[in-house]
Amino acid sequence: MQTASTKICERMGRSQELSEFKHGTVIGCHLCNKSDREISLLLNIPRSTVSGFITKWKQLGTTATQPSSERDQRMLKCTVHNCLQSQ
Repeated sequence: MQTASTKICERMGRSQELSEFKHGTVIGCHLCNKSDREISLLLNIPRSTVSGFITKWKQLGTTATQPSSERDQRMLKCTVHNCLQSQ
């Protein structure tokens, strides 16, 4: 028997990104007054993802992936460096 979380993992892996077409489709459905739940079922993606796209689009006017801040990049560099030293 599969749980809801298992089904979500089968539909979309954590590292998998949606195409720009799907981003646009989510926003298009939102503009046609579809609910987050309806969009999720229609496109077979998690509701949290749909909600995130809509929120991002309302705040930034785009659903494109934004570049990381300089601080995030420095922290990642330090983390990788420390990890390599500990091996």
